[in-house]
Amino acid sequence: MQSPEASTAATPTQIHLALANFADEVVGTLARLFAYVGALALFAILALAGLGQLPDLRDDEPAEKPGWAEASRSHPAFALSRLDSSEKTASYTIFRHPEGGRRDVMRWTGEADKPVAELEIYREGSEFDVTRPAAAGLAVQMGLGAATALEQAGLIDTKFGPVALFRPTGTADGTPACLGYLKRNEEPGLQISGFSCQGDTMPARRAAIACTLNRLTLLTSGNEPKLAELFAHAELKRRSCDAGGSADWLLGAANAQLRGAL
Repeated sequence: MQSPEASTAATPTQIHLALANFADEVVGTLARLFAYVGALALFAILALAGLGQLPDLRDDEPAEKPGWAEASRSHPAFALSRLDSSEKTASYTIFRHPEGGRRDVMRWTGEADKPVAELEIYREGSEFDVTRPAAAGLAVQMGLGAATALEQAGLIDTKFGPVALFRPTGTADGTPACLGYLKRNEEPGLQISGFSCQGDTMPARRAAIACTLNRLTLLTSGNEPKLAELFAHAELKRRSCDAGGSADWLLGAANAQLRGAL
C-alpha cells in the first residue's frame, strides 16, 4: 500500500505533460498575440492608405479638360483683301479645341509691337457655352483687364450685317478710344470679334472696323458648306472702304441701344 506522500508526488510523466501543456499555451498565446499585432498593423496600413486618399476625396472634382491649343499645322481659312501692295501682312494664329472649336486670329501691331487691331473668327464647337454673355472676354481681347466694363458704342453696317461696337465704360464722347466689335451668327455657329485702335477720330475708327470686315474673305470652308454659303451671300453686300468714315456706315448715335441678334 502506497504512502500518502508517494500518492501525491508527481511522476516524471505528469511533469512532462504539464510542461507540454504550458508550452502549448505559451505558443498559442504568442500566435494569437502575433495575429493580433499583425491585424493591427494591417488596419494601420489601410488607415494610412485611406488618409492618403482623403485629399482626393475632399477635392473630388472633374479632371481639368484640355483647352485651346495652337494648331501650327493648320492652314489659314480666311484672309483680308489688300488695299494696296505695301500693306503689311498681319500675324495669323490658329487655335483648336478638342471639342471641335476653331479660332483664327489676325493681329496687327504698330510701334514697339504694340497691338493696334485684331480680328478673330471663332467657329463654335461643343465647347461653346450658350449661357455665356456674348461680349464676355472682349475686354481681355482688347488688351484690357477682365473686370473692365464695356458699354455699347453704336452699330456699323457691314457685308455681314449690323455689327455691335463697344468701348470702355465712361469714355467721353469724341475721345478716340479703341473700339471692340462683335458679330454672332447662329447658323453656322460663328462669331467674329476683335478691336481696332486705327484712326484719329471715332468715325474713322468705326470706318476702319467696317473696312476690315468688308475685306474679310474665305479661303477654304473645309467640310462646312453653310460657312461657304454665308460668305458667298456676304460678298454680294460688300462695300468699298472709305477711310474717312462715310455717314451711311453708321446706324444711329454712337451709343445707340442694340436690338435683336448681334
